[in-house]
Amino acid sequence: MVVLITYDVSTTTPAGRSRLRRTAKTCLDYGQRVQNSVFECKVDPGQLAALRARLLAIVNLDTDSIRIYNLGNNWKNRVDHHGAKEGYDIDGFLGI
Repeated sequence: MVVLITYDVSTTTPAGRSRLRRTAKTCLDYGQRVQNSVFECKVDPGQLAALRARLLAIVNLDTDSIRIYNLGNNWKNRVDHHGAKEGYDIDGFLGI
């Protein structure tokens, strides 16, 4: 399934800036950044549970927020991209 992860982490303190970096790095372990605080991740249910747990261990729920949108397996019919950043094939080759 494909999920969309979005987050808003308060960066008014050094601890907040650290949480922001750790949140982004965690999302990169599971998917591709498509906008500054937005990631598309292709995961199975176990990976999604692990990703959610890792993110919730990082953020401060009093000042930050995480949103997880489940686009499912039919995600291609739910994403309509327009604009400057070219889309990518989530099923394609990811070179490192």
